[in-house]
Amino acid sequence: MKYCLPFLLALSMFSCMKGKSVDLVIHNARIHTMNDENSIEEAMAIKDGKIVEVGPERQILNKYSADEYIDAGKKDVFPGLTDSHGHMMSYARQLLSVDLVGCKSFNELVVRVEKYSQANPSGFIIGRGWDQSLWGTDMLPTNDRLNELFPNVPVLLHRIDGHAALVNQKALDLAEITPETHVAGGSISVTEGRCTGLLLDNAIELVSKRFPDFPRKDLAASLQTVQQELLQYGITGVHEAGVEQKDYQLLKRMVDQNKLHLDLYVMLYPTEENIAFARKSGKIKHKNLIVRSFKVMGDGALGSHGALLKQPYADDVHSHGLLTTSPEDLQRIALIAESIGYQVNIHAIGDSTNRLVLDLLVQIRERNADHRWRIEHAQVVDPNDFELFATTGAFPSVQPTHAVSDQRWAEQRLGTERLKGAYAYKSLLNQTGMLALGTDFPVELTNPYLTIQAAVNRTNADGEPIGGFLPEEALTEEECLRGMTIWPAYASFQESRIGTLEKGKEATFVILAFPFRIRDEFESNYAFKVFIRGRERYTSE
Repeated sequence: MKYCLPFLLALSMFSCMKGKSVDLVIHNARIHTMNDENSIEEAMAIKDGKIVEVGPERQILNKYSADEYIDAGKKDVFPGLTDSHGHMMSYARQLLSVDLVGCKSFNELVVRVEKYSQANPSGFIIGRGWDQSLWGTDMLPTNDRLNELFPNVPVLLHRIDGHAALVNQKALDLAEITPETHVAGGSISVTEGRCTGLLLDNAIELVSKRFPDFPRKDLAASLQTVQQELLQYGITGVHEAGVEQKDYQLLKRMVDQNKLHLDLYVMLYPTEENIAFARKSGKIKHKNLIVRSFKVMGDGALGSHGALLKQPYADDVHSHGLLTTSPEDLQRIALIAESIGYQVNIHAIGDSTNRLVLDLLVQIRERNADHRWRIEHAQVVDPNDFELFATTGAFPSVQPTHAVSDQRWAEQRLGTERLKGAYAYKSLLNQTGMLALGTDFPVELTNPYLTIQAAVNRTNADGEPIGGFLPEEALTEEECLRGMTIWPAYASFQESRIGTLEKGKEATFVILAFPFRIRDEFESNYAFKVFIRGRERYTSE
């Protein structure tokens, strides 16, 4: 008995040393905290979905007793990646539509549409993903062949960027579009007195609103497919760049049903319905869903000649592009947003639209120095306007894979001189100190490692172009990682909650399957495990 007491005392002391109970300990890892010092640690303790401590292996293992231990086997661990500009709803619909991505000719497009029609006799056909620059010509298509094949079924085929569409005559008739029809902020192509079926920007809505939507249950299932694809890369958050009210309600319902686990920062299109909803509801933080911003479409896309330029297009001297939201409406939306406390995120691709938005932000900055209003894309900027990003507090949200996708024809659209201010991510970062990086999926692939390849090497997955596209605008590895972690958190007012792996923050992180490295030759990576708020939401095992 005299030996039992010291033994019990020693056991008690040992238990006290390991007496701090936690849910999970990750150890034997390379934990990239992405904190200010960019420190790399070995172990992390987690309780109730939050990080208790990050530190050396021995310290964490000695200090905490966990319900579960994961030996990471020296794997890289990062904060969960955020896609700062994606379209989950558009992608979900695309998965239910005709897949036209990668069509190498118009004939291939037609074959895919025919096959889809035979397999899905729904009475209407929607597709997305065609890109005429892959067809060996830059001529935009006409609807003659679609009219022959589908005289009685309306067809709506969106270009890859979503800013142009090809529709057949049945769809034009359904929307009551004639050669005399005009729409502000849009274009209806007419040749020899007849509509060719090509629509740009706001004109597309005349047709799309006449098409029925996919059933909610099908969209919900498709959204879960999208979520699974994102998780496999370690993406744990998406800034959903523009939704109608019906889509917000679907996302909210799926969150309530515990079917969507990603951190969702949802931007509302400033429709009358959404504005009324925002005025009534204010800023929303509902579980893993946040709503506190509007998404405004400033202009179109460069690939379809819809981006608004200060000077005419180099390959179309009769066109400057399109302003899809008037300055008056932009001012009106800005005042509404300020009254509600909402952020405004404005799609601006052309240098003229970027300057228009920067001029607006001069006024906003005077009233709110920490507004964090974003310019989505900031794709073509007049070099004389770069300094305005710093003085106005504009927050650039950019998509590096656009640069290497567009490099085939960007100089053709812009000319050599104007290219100096295009896809200029380093120049923007030098002015603002932060960038939010995304993909704009489904315009581009969801793979974030393609984003890193495009930003650092300025090449695509095939290593093109040799030497990189505008390589002087390359970002560093650390800048890319910050652009997918802490900087998007700041761009969405969440920096106190996510974006780094530090004490008190949510335990949202990815354990990568392979060592993180950037080489000249593209190598993808994947998630080994993904945890969101301390719960495992994906494993490759």
